[in-house]
Amino acid sequence: MPVHLADHIAAGRHVPGILILNANLSIGQTIDELTLIVEAAFDEEYQDQIVHLPLPQ
Repeated sequence: MPVHLADHIAAGRHVPGILILNANLSIGQTIDELTLIVEAAFDEEYQDQIVHLPLPQ
């Protein structure tokens, strides 16, 4: 995915962001992580990024 994203951006395109879920998190933990992102993120904060969950603290 990172290589494809780099090629995509190099072509002048954008993505709103890619969130990689962690299979070791419970569904509740994943929902908490996604809720935190939705409530606390600025517009376009994750644009053109690949972010792995859980978020660093």
